Amino acid sequence: MTAPRWSRRASFAWLAGGYLAAFAVAWVTLLFVPEDFDSFWTVAVADLAATLVVFAFSRGLKCSSMYDAYWSIAPIVIVFYWVFQAEEAVNPVRAGAVLFLVTWWGVRLTYNWARSWPGLHHTDWRYVIMKEKVPSLWFFTDLFGIHLFPTVEVLLGLSGAWVALTQGTSPLSWIDLLALVVTAGAITIETVADQQLVAFAKVKRPGEIIKTGLWAYSRHPNYFGELSFWWGLYVFGLAADPGYVWTVAGPLMMTAMFVGVSIPWMDRRSSERRPEYADHMRQVNGLVPWFPKKTQAS
Repeated sequence: MTAPRWSRRASFAWLAGGYLAAFAVAWVTLLFVPEDFDSFWTVAVADLAATLVVFAFSRGLKCSSMYDAYWSIAPIVIVFYWVFQAEEAVNPVRAGAVLFLVTWWGVRLTYNWARSWPGLHHTDWRYVIMKEKVPSLWFFTDLFGIHLFPTVEVLLGLSGAWVALTQGTSPLSWIDLLALVVTAGAITIETVADQQLVAFAKVKRPGEIIKTGLWAYSRHPNYFGELSFWWGLYVFGLAADPGYVWTVAGPLMMTAMFVGVSIPWMDRRSSERRPEYADHMRQVNGLVPWFPKKTQAS
């Protein structure tokens, strides 16, 4: 028996309901977190509770992609909570920049996801592979691999923003300017890359590879933009207070995931579906944009 085909309207209604329930549970959870917890660990507990609610909806609706938008929506809620709970008088310009950039990133990424999401009948192909690989462990793979791991990863990625919004009282410096350039540039790169990909998808022929725009210099310029965003937030934390060395765990974790998992998976899938992709891989960098290698004349 095939799964029912959800309409986009019904799918988004369930998504909105599930996320509202998740954030409501997170808010109630905040009331029970010990007062001696700092705001980072307070959010960690609430974030975990919200993720479990999303997981429950994912299981009930039989769609693990129910979680996907949580990656970009939750950070907006989190950074605003942090700034309003800050006990120290942090630099308002730095805090305003971080709030704006995270909101810009989150709204843009959520929109980019939403405009191409077919609905709850669709599950990300990577999740399908994970389920088929070890079906007997799918419940745990779904819980820990698809829901909890990204939540932890994103929270650690936001740790630099937490320092900038709640801990750092230092005046603005050239490091803030560097952080602004990196983070805003990252969002711009990701935006342009995604738009170029959407435009290409409308006119491409079967098996054709995108080789124009930013995609002529990187096989995954959207991933490069995404990674640069998280490193930019880390630099904001350095500008606010360089003493929080552990916050580098966030962007390092992101880098390991994209370089070690996401890019290899995407390249393998593209190689299987597009005959020219193997040559494309030899000519174009996987992540960091750079001039493509020239092919040798036969």
